[in-house]
Amino acid sequence: MIQLDKKHNPMKNKILINEISTKHPMASMTDILSISEKLFNETCKINKQKNNINWLTFMTKSFLIKRVRYEAIQSTQWKVDHEENIYPDWICELDQQYVNLYDHIKEEVNLKDFGAVGDGMTDDTEAIRKAIGRGKVIVRIPEGIYVTKGIKLPSWTVLLGEGKGKTTLKLHDQSPKSEWLITNKNHVRGNRNIAIKGMTLDWNVERLGNEEKTAAGNNRSSCLTFANVTYGWMLDLEAINPGLHCFDVSSSVYTYLGDGTRSRGGSKYIWLDNLNGYGFGDDGITTHHSEHIFISNSHMCDPSGRSHKKGFSNSNGIEIDDGSHNVWLLNNSTARCFGGVEIKAHHNASAATNVHIAGHLSVNDNRAYNFRHIGHHKDIDPASKTAYHISATNICAIAPVFTELYRASTPRGLVVSGYNHVIINGFTLIGDPFYDYQENPMIAVQYRARNVLLNQVSLRDFTSAGPAIKVYGGPHRADDITIKNLTCDHYFTKTVSVGANVENAAIEHVVIQPKKETSIT
Repeated sequence: MIQLDKKHNPMKNKILINEISTKHPMASMTDILSISEKLFNETCKINKQKNNINWLTFMTKSFLIKRVRYEAIQSTQWKVDHEENIYPDWICELDQQYVNLYDHIKEEVNLKDFGAVGDGMTDDTEAIRKAIGRGKVIVRIPEGIYVTKGIKLPSWTVLLGEGKGKTTLKLHDQSPKSEWLITNKNHVRGNRNIAIKGMTLDWNVERLGNEEKTAAGNNRSSCLTFANVTYGWMLDLEAINPGLHCFDVSSSVYTYLGDGTRSRGGSKYIWLDNLNGYGFGDDGITTHHSEHIFISNSHMCDPSGRSHKKGFSNSNGIEIDDGSHNVWLLNNSTARCFGGVEIKAHHNASAATNVHIAGHLSVNDNRAYNFRHIGHHKDIDPASKTAYHISATNICAIAPVFTELYRASTPRGLVVSGYNHVIINGFTLIGDPFYDYQENPMIAVQYRARNVLLNQVSLRDFTSAGPAIKVYGGPHRADDITIKNLTCDHYFTKTVSVGANVENAAIEHVVIQPKKETSIT
């Protein structure tokens, strides 16, 4: 059984995913993504629902929020070059802005020249502040452990270390719980063209002792937060033990002023690549009220869950959360989290929308892939105005498990709740044959999910599970569900279970692998 530890090199994810995936061996990623694109386009249906809004709330809070309108998205916008490099089709704009960043740089400085010591004990805050100045600078940080009371980066700034585990920035023992280790300077007016590369970020949660809750609220208490940043890069970084998040792409503040609204001051055009994170109080990588985000080749694992009440820790490896839209994830991995990838929103915020995954490896997460809009699930709840448009291509999950993070949650490879227009193309789900899954289904489509297509799905080695796929019926039923090209072994109590009153459920081409005979010679 594959194991991914805290020091796993996420640049190996592409190879691991291709080795585990049960896709056709002759199929290229170009071919697979083309199929996803075709399925996504064919299944897009125009939303007829009125996007009613509380205009009194909207007008009185308009300085904080903007209205969200439904968009009929018909393309995944993945592009593949001749070397099978995969990227969203807007990446050229971000690449141009990276060149623009370096064109604006006026000087390159070494942090040691400003009096920094880097011995893990001396407070280097003032030296870092002087080196950064007003921006338009590359600040090189040599090997060492640099203690700081928090770093605020202006526009046109590059912070450049010697690599993960070599250059370390560590939050000072006397820093308040609300402090960020690194963030941009102006959350209200915003900043632009900021890059952080090649270092370890230690939030130093140990300074809080046995304090039960490690986060101060809203978007604070994280290792690295971009709030209201346009054009940003988080590259080749490791984040350790933050009170809240390792990496947060955020708005100025998180707002909870209703489905159909999004916070003003969101970040946009942000690339996160080759990131490691662990020990996070909430999520490893998270996004809020932001757009055009690319998360690639990153690994998040082993959360502490300490920003939540014990036993109720919704701590995800990667979470695409409230008000996020236009987000692409490529060849990432997660391990031992509550959710591997969670795409969601709280009941009083807009759902994340237009999110596309190409390649992901989940190992021992409780819910490998969890798509939901909380508070919009039951027949008595209002239907979500914003939970639309997800695609996932060539994804894998290994042995989902029960977890102390969220004790009441049962293991699942995939859960879809409340979302409309979800396309899964190529999903390999492998169980632990010696683990007790207590007859739970491994894939659940439920709670008013609509227009969900599962294609090329393979499940095996769940010797104690219930049905392979369960489509829940009843008053909160899922509708308009298509399952095609499903392969599973003989252990499941039922291949596909479809509940009462489910409308428009289609199942095509199911293969059940026979029990292997053993011989004694």
